[in-house]
Amino acid sequence: MNAATTIEAPTVQSRSGPRTIENLINTVSASRLSTFHQCRLKFYFRYVLALPKPKTAALHLGSSVHAVLKFWNKARWRSQEISLKELHAVYSGLWQHEQEEEPVDWQGEEEEQKMAGFKLLETYIREGPIKADEKPEAVEVSVEADLGHHSLPTLVGIIDLVRPGGKIVDFKTSGRAPDPETVSHLNDIQLSGYGVLYREVTGKTESGLELHHLVKTKAPKVVVTELPSISEVQEHRLYHVMESYVEGVQRTDWVPSPGMQCASCEFLNECKAWC
Repeated sequence: MNAATTIEAPTVQSRSGPRTIENLINTVSASRLSTFHQCRLKFYFRYVLALPKPKTAALHLGSSVHAVLKFWNKARWRSQEISLKELHAVYSGLWQHEQEEEPVDWQGEEEEQKMAGFKLLETYIREGPIKADEKPEAVEVSVEADLGHHSLPTLVGIIDLVRPGGKIVDFKTSGRAPDPETVSHLNDIQLSGYGVLYREVTGKTESGLELHHLVKTKAPKVVVTELPSISEVQEHRLYHVMESYVEGVQRTDWVPSPGMQCASCEFLNECKAWC
């Protein structure tokens, strides 16, 4: 990096407040679609009531790592060279800043988590598939697609990265490596949404999609899942998922979906009290 260049951490946005039913069906994101179909009561607590909850250590680590990757990708887009030492300074600043924006339930593990997060970044920069001289087509772009011609809401989203040739990349942090048999299916709503958004904005078909998992194991590793461009079946399935979402939100269908996922849900106590 040029010595005259100032390192500025990316802006961190806090969570949105309560939303009206009208707002929730005018625009929709992949994360809201996924939450609604995972558990409608969880959706109600998170998006309609916007009940305040402290961030978990894992969520804080993930958002900090994601923000540093955004900084690194933008630097490459500007053809700036960034050292690991400089990235560490950005990471430390973001780590502290995000805590000031939203409290974190550390349970005495902050230093351990902080070190684990930077080890993930270091592993990704050194061993990941993206080279320092690869210039992105786009970084962290907010995009939207008006799907009114399908009688559906406007689809909105933020694409982490578009590599040369129109390959869409999504970054994820996790505690274990993804299952190659199910990873594409589990992320189908998000990936299909990215494909639709990219086509709407560019008028072109994406060349493919990639999931880059930064796996927080004792020896951090990077797992890249390469996928083809979304199919017509995936696109139509996304539209049906959106249609079901709109119908459910309009009738205020907040029925819970008890299951194994409840053990890690931040609204478990509220759900137990629901009637």
